[in-house]
Amino acid sequence: MSDWLAAIILGLVEGLTEFIPVSSTGHLLLAKALMGLPDEPWNTFIVMIQLGAILAVVALYFGRLWKVLVDLPGKDPWARRFALSVLLAFLPSAVVGLLFHDFIKTVLFNPTVVCVSLILGGFVLMAVDRWAPSPRSHDAMAFGWKTSLGIGLWQCLAIIPGVSRSGATIVGGLLQGVDKKAAAEFSFFLAIPTMVGAFALDFWESRDLITADFLPTLAIGFMVSFLSGLVIVKTLIDFVGRHGFTPFAWWRIAVGVLGLALIWTGTL
Repeated sequence: MSDWLAAIILGLVEGLTEFIPVSSTGHLLLAKALMGLPDEPWNTFIVMIQLGAILAVVALYFGRLWKVLVDLPGKDPWARRFALSVLLAFLPSAVVGLLFHDFIKTVLFNPTVVCVSLILGGFVLMAVDRWAPSPRSHDAMAFGWKTSLGIGLWQCLAIIPGVSRSGATIVGGLLQGVDKKAAAEFSFFLAIPTMVGAFALDFWESRDLITADFLPTLAIGFMVSFLSGLVIVKTLIDFVGRHGFTPFAWWRIAVGVLGLALIWTGTL
């Protein structure tokens, strides 16, 4: 398979899965294995194109995010509270990511870990979607510090490929009484510093692998993930409001079971 075609496929997988609780990294690793792509530079490619999907959030929420930036210097209480909530939620995973970055890429980046995590996470998501406490928080930009920090601690589980960053943060929010739509929306906002940080760290540590010949391939994946991410971000909130998160739980379980079957038969 040509590099540009692999980049388009992986870009689509990234953009379509980054913001739903099914683990974009897990799906990308499985897709990479199915296409027979080598670990490097494609593991680095997988991390770096996530920034394209994150920019979709920035584009669609630009007005609200810009208002926060403009109001922060004037010490607007609302803007300060939102910025602090995102920062508190971001810090735990930033620390864990820095400490275990090499372990994650060398040990946990494998199809079996992904498939098991997808299945277990699917059952957890299904249970929480059904039995979560009644929501008390409905505005993703007005969480208290305890709620934000709690969500950030849950996000640390996403260092395991297949767990899903958005899935971990959504489950953490639901268990703390956050409304489903607000939980999904906060996961969008939290993705911005989290994935920008992951992008910067991986870019620095893998800078020698990113050759001039590979930059066009990376650009293709980046653009495709951005465009497909736009579609998902625009439609996810309404979908969650109508159907909840159980459809995503069943998808996780189905992909995980299929992946294990492919591994056992030697196909994957």
